Amino acid sequence: MRRNILPILMSMVVLSPLAIDIYLPSMPAMAAEFNVSSSQIQSTLVLFLFAMGIGQILIGPLADRFGRRPVALGGITLYALSSVLAVLVMEFHWLQFARVLQGIAACASSIVVFSAVRDSFSAKEGAHYYSYLNGMICVIPALAPTLGGLLAMHSGWRSTFVFMAVYGLIILAIVFYRLPETRPANTHSSGGLYHWARFKPVLQDSHFLFYALTCMMGMAAILTYVSYAPDWLIRHLGISELSFSLLFGLNALVNIGACFAAPLVIKRFGNRETVLIALLALIISALLQLSAQQWGPVTGMPAAFAFMLPMMLLCIGFALLLGPATSMALSGFSERAGTAAAMLGCIQMSGAALLAGLLQQTSLNAPYAVILLMGGGAVGLLVVMLMPRFNHWHKEQFEH
Repeated sequence: MRRNILPILMSMVVLSPLAIDIYLPSMPAMAAEFNVSSSQIQSTLVLFLFAMGIGQILIGPLADRFGRRPVALGGITLYALSSVLAVLVMEFHWLQFARVLQGIAACASSIVVFSAVRDSFSAKEGAHYYSYLNGMICVIPALAPTLGGLLAMHSGWRSTFVFMAVYGLIILAIVFYRLPETRPANTHSSGGLYHWARFKPVLQDSHFLFYALTCMMGMAAILTYVSYAPDWLIRHLGISELSFSLLFGLNALVNIGACFAAPLVIKRFGNRETVLIALLALIISALLQLSAQQWGPVTGMPAAFAFMLPMMLLCIGFALLLGPATSMALSGFSERAGTAAAMLGCIQMSGAALLAGLLQQTSLNAPYAVILLMGGGAVGLLVVMLMPRFNHWHKEQFEH
């Protein structure tokens, strides 16, 4: 047991949500500076998450072959360098390129964090620690948009990427001096790094695939909400950047409470039952959002609250969903935890990015895009979980 590594892992897991949330209030201003559309500026979020997902396949086997520490150090270094590149760019396509690099870098840190939990704790304990890590992830949306808005007001949007670079360097020093190697001695690391035989046991496991798709659906709903919200609230509803930051922060505070309460819910009901509760929360959130858009206010701060309040329930559902679903997906793969975590991350993040990117090509506005993803996805998954013939997809599974 290595409970003393939890603070280090929590500081590392901040890297990816920080790169998503800190510049959200600046997105309309960035679109104006680069003279691009709202959907194009939203692509900087989608590209980041897509690269973070695809990078999992490349980096996960490296974590099993060479260990967690080298991968963490390399990834955090690239994170800092790509943040500096984003500060210096003068053309939009270079900003997109910087975000792709930043996504690949963030995925290395993510793989190490979630593999280290699987390395160090049992599946039952792991669900609790994943929820604590997700709680830390959820702290960032409460703080980063306000911090990013203040930085942008005083020094422009590029200062948000300066902050990311500095934070990355601080975490690099902490990891270098304090993070131990957690890779188990029985880790499967022989053979070709990217040979099909390495991925086959993971991808042919229906239990893994079901919970990976569950994580993907939840992430897609959150990504759609996050990427659409700045344009919808600031440009469409006319609220200020500071008001957006405060609303987003209030929503995130609810999420923080849910993430830190999630281990208690898991302990009380178990992993599978907590997933069921989370899916019901997402369905109710979709119905509330639909009601708000049909019969609620249409302009100004009242309309902003009408949009954001159902999103609080979305964030609660996501907080309850991700910990147990992640633990269930990885529960059977201690001998190849890095590869399994990589495939989970790839499906979850790249799949979510593709779904969100496809929605951005439609004429759906923010509320209905989120309703479609979280409502439709949650209903489909819930139907599967209520059908006895698919029990082997979602019932508790133990070590292979």
